[in-house]
Amino acid sequence: MKPIRLILPILFACLFSITACKKDKTAGPAGTTGATGATGATGATGATGAAGPQGATGPSGGPVGPAGPVGATGATGATGATGLTGATGATGPQGPQGIPGTTGATGATGATGPAGPTGATGATGATGAAGTAGAKGATGATGATGAQGAQGTPGATGATGATGAAGATGATGATGPQGPQGNANVQSYILTDVTVAAFPTTFTVSAITQDIVDEGSVQVYVRPTGSTSTWYSLPYTTTTGIINFLDFSLNTIQLQASAAQTNLDLRVVVITGTGVTNLRVRNPNLNFSDYSAVARALHLSN
Repeated sequence: MKPIRLILPILFACLFSITACKKDKTAGPAGTTGATGATGATGATGATGAAGPQGATGPSGGPVGPAGPVGATGATGATGATGLTGATGATGPQGPQGIPGTTGATGATGATGPAGPTGATGATGATGAAGTAGAKGATGATGATGAQGAQGTPGATGATGATGAAGATGATGATGPQGPQGNANVQSYILTDVTVAAFPTTFTVSAITQDIVDEGSVQVYVRPTGSTSTWYSLPYTTTTGIINFLDFSLNTIQLQASAAQTNLDLRVVVITGTGVTNLRVRNPNLNFSDYSAVARALHLSN
């Protein structure tokens, strides 16, 4: 409504100016431009008023007169107070949950990657220490006694003596104890009153066969001739030298003394390979240097 009120005075001024111009067409001098007033604070925009009715258009007048001086700008009205903020509207209800989409198809399986290189072979472990030796087994049972030796060759039959007078029949004597069983694998020989020289001396012993040489054993013992003392194994030391058993071969034995030794008896014990085996089984600790022990093991008489 305020703008319309301002327009009406302006139109009235214009009509007045046109009328004046009809009377005096001489233009007046231009007035000085007034100073521009300070701009006031911008007031709040008021509500727009309703549009008034448009005025009737006046009759066309004469020519338009010069523009009058611009009037000073009026002061800006005060800014109106800000209106209250309206209340927040209520939250609308939550919409329904959408329908779940269908599960996508499973993708194709990728190709298998190439196999990795084979790892290096591990080092071979150290060899373990050797185990301790097992305990020695028990001594085996004594083997069976060998078969009885062959009967000796009968001596030559002596000349028949004269028949003597028949004597009285004597009383029957008591039966003597049975002698020890013979050993077919052992033969014992005595060589009496021999001399052992200071060089290899050979003696003949027919019982030393090739089998004895290959697998058997020969033991030689000595004592002074005519003595009943024990037999001594070789080597044997006398008051005048040492007697040594050098070797045995087919049908022979060899002895040697550091100085000649006379008046000696030799005892030669010949044992077959089987006899040696049986002897070691029955007497694993037998000392062949001890004739008494050998005689007991082989059932030899002194």
